Amino acid sequence: MTKVKLGPGTFVCPQPVFLVGANVDDKPNFITVAWGGIASERPAMISIAIRHSRYTLKGIKQTGNFSINIPSEDIVVEADYCGIVSGAQVDKAAVCRFDIFYGKLINAPMIDQCPVNLECKLAHIIDLGSHALLIGKIEETHINESCLTDGKPDVTKIKPFIYSAGSHNRYQTFGNFIAGAFQAGKVLKNNEKSC
Repeated sequence: MTKVKLGPGTFVCPQPVFLVGANVDDKPNFITVAWGGIASERPAMISIAIRHSRYTLKGIKQTGNFSINIPSEDIVVEADYCGIVSGAQVDKAAVCRFDIFYGKLINAPMIDQCPVNLECKLAHIIDLGSHALLIGKIEETHINESCLTDGKPDVTKIKPFIYSAGSHNRYQTFGNFIAGAFQAGKVLKNNEKSC
C-alpha cells in the first residue's frame, strides 16, 4: 500500500466525546472535549487535554475537581453547543437545560441527562504546549440503572458517540459488533509455533 506523509498531527480515531464539568467562580460550566481517555486502572485515572485559554480550565484550577459526563446521542446538539461557545459569555447549563447534580466532590457538577458521570479529583496537570494535560483520579462513577445489563455498563444502552476528525468533522455513533474482545485473537494462537 502507498502511504502518504502528513507530518506531525493529532489524527487518532475514534475520539470519545466528553462533557467536562467544573464550577467556575461558583457556577457550573461544561466544555466539550474529544481528547481524552483512560489513563490507569488502579487507581482509576482518566486523562483529558484542554487548551490553556478555556474557561472550564480556570474552574478546574480553582477547585481541583471536575466531572466527566458521557453524553448519549440524544443530546448531541447540547454537547456540540458546549464546545462552540464560552462559559465566560453564557450560562451553558441554563441554555442546554441541564439538570445539574453533585456527588461527594464539591465543585464537580454533573449532568443528569448524561447516562454516565465520573467525579474526578485533579491529580496532575502538565503543560504540553497548546494544551494542558489533566489527569484526574476517578472518585466515583454514576450510571443510569437503565444502562446496565447484568449489573455492568452496556454501551448499546448508553448510546455514546464519537467525534470523527479529518475530512468530515462530524459526530458518529458506534458501529456494528465485529468480534469478541479477548477472543478474536485466539485463532492466531494456533499459528504461534509455525512462526
